[in-house]
Amino acid sequence: MKAVLKALMLGLVLAGGFAAGAARADIVIDVNRGNVEPLPIAITDFLSGDKMGAEISQIVSADLKRSGLFTPIDKGAFIEKISNPDAAPRFEDWKVINAQALVTGRVSQEADGRVRAEFRLWDTFAGQQLIGEQFFATKANYRRVAHIIADAIYERLTGEKGYFDTRVVYVDESGPKNQRKKRLAIMDQDGANVRYLSDGRSIVMTPRFSPSRQEITYMSYESGEPRVYLLQLETGQRELVGNFPGMTFAPRFSPDGQRVIMSLLRDDGNSNIYAMDLRSRNTTRLTNSSAIDTSPSYSPDGSKVVFTSDRGGQPQIYVMGADGSGQNRISFGGGSYSTPVWSPRGDLIAFTKQSGGEFQIGVMRTDGSGERILSSGFQQEGPTWAPNGRVLMFFREAAGGGGPKLYSIDLTGRNEQAIPAQGYASDPAWSPLLE
Repeated sequence: MKAVLKALMLGLVLAGGFAAGAARADIVIDVNRGNVEPLPIAITDFLSGDKMGAEISQIVSADLKRSGLFTPIDKGAFIEKISNPDAAPRFEDWKVINAQALVTGRVSQEADGRVRAEFRLWDTFAGQQLIGEQFFATKANYRRVAHIIADAIYERLTGEKGYFDTRVVYVDESGPKNQRKKRLAIMDQDGANVRYLSDGRSIVMTPRFSPSRQEITYMSYESGEPRVYLLQLETGQRELVGNFPGMTFAPRFSPDGQRVIMSLLRDDGNSNIYAMDLRSRNTTRLTNSSAIDTSPSYSPDGSKVVFTSDRGGQPQIYVMGADGSGQNRISFGGGSYSTPVWSPRGDLIAFTKQSGGEFQIGVMRTDGSGERILSSGFQQEGPTWAPNGRVLMFFREAAGGGGPKLYSIDLTGRNEQAIPAQGYASDPAWSPLLE
């Protein structure tokens, strides 16, 4: 029911599945292993009367390949030409080219102008269908249909939720470095469908998604002082969170979307962490130190907050209760830490670390143990989690100058990918799965 409602709200109708094999797939990708061999998968062009079928299958293929868990087989190696996606394929032809999984499909147009996209996922070695579903959508939503199909395949073969039907909000940067124009922008997670949310006349920073609505919070200097705003993405409605004396930094939503937590710089020169209830607009101070406390991020259950503080002499990572109680340092490695972000799964905290002249993106357990560096570079920071907690996105500026670019990396640290955003881009924030 939830899937149907989700689709209806956005003009996408999940019309129901085809019959699938009763047995669970023999092909299962164990994403918890440290080194996963990508699964060879054949993705045929979906049959259609125009180019849309091939485009949808190409998007599905690109999504799965970027995950690092799948290796799409070159179409030139295909032996069987699929002419009827409703019929079982000749499994021997696919086993010969080592296609352990096969995707077939069809795209057609309904009398009311909508597009119907159908797909089937086959286990070629077991000789059975694993899933089969069909979707109705407007032509404008065909890319979303492809991402939803990729998510369904990812989930069926890994047991984990996918992350392809998502968006990323970020800061688009253009112009000379000393006169950089910064605009809020949003795109699909694969870099397509870029849309600008501000005109660039004022500097914007740190956009962050609400976990419960298509809404973002961000900072803007349009009044001459940094202020925190809420922006409804579907309606374009914007409102000021509040007027705070001094500087405001790094706002983020609580998991239920009812609060914003941020760092405020008061007249005494101290930066402390405050939470604001978005209904009552009441503000609660959570830290009270003479140091710089900043970059707060809630745990997914809302019970704890991770943040950065230099109260020990250099920036380190601390965890406290959501009410400010029990503030404990958890990072003890060499170097300085910043921008901690709690995983949506609740098991890890991502961070930026500056050590030995390098900027590093890493993760640690929520008690500070098990620190692992995933990526190192000249200047890189700002990790944000995919909603399934398996992939991080961040931004990097090369030593040769230019401007920042977006990258993603999985938890193994072996699958780093450049994100093809237009122009320079920084401060990414990943959305939840779209509703």
